[in-house]
Amino acid sequence: MVATDFDAEREYDDEQFSARSVFRSDRMKVVLGYFEPGQFIPVHAPDSDVAITVQDGRGVVRDGETDHDVGPGDVVVVPAGERRGVKAGDERLEATLVTAPPPTDAEHDPVLEGLRKGAFDPDADA
Repeated sequence: MVATDFDAEREYDDEQFSARSVFRSDRMKVVLGYFEPGQFIPVHAPDSDVAITVQDGRGVVRDGETDHDVGPGDVVVVPAGERRGVKAGDERLEATLVTAPPPTDAEHDPVLEGLRKGAFDPDADA
């Protein structure tokens, strides 16, 4: 069993969101995400489902073409193949992200490209 909490894992980065991996198997990956205001996971569409649960703060979760305003206790589930992204609002955001199965490194290339460009939605911001 893996047991931890947001306080024990909390780590912010001034440059980009911080992802603290707390569990990974062939079937699932669990990450605690820490976002400074305005930080984001760029929109991308990996071949895995994701469930995002907001622990603290406010932000936006992209689900396909829909942006959901989220706050503490909100859960957004985005199916595999749908465009998705997470962006903190005007305050810090903390969330659990559970993906099944874990995305491949190649599926995360658009995330890295979006971070390099500084674009939440690299396709729309091009």
